Amino acid sequence: MGNKLKRFLSGLKYGQKNFGETISIIINTLLLTVVYFLGVGLTSVFSKLVGKRFLDMKIDKKKNSYWEELNLEKKEMEEYYRQF
Repeated sequence: MGNKLKRFLSGLKYGQKNFGETISIIINTLLLTVVYFLGVGLTSVFSKLVGKRFLDMKIDKKKNSYWEELNLEKKEMEEYYRQF
């Protein structure tokens, strides 16, 4: 009787493990899909409505380079305190 109980419990443990892994794959896929469409989709729709372009995709044949100039000038020490 004890051997049958051990086999039953080990089979139950194996079944619960497989069930948990399967459910976690399904739930994670659903949640990540919803988050993606809400986050990326709404950002895309809102940016198109406002007219915001995150990348400058226009080709200008008059430009030699598309590098943007950075403003890396030194600031006074007080401006670096409490930045946030």
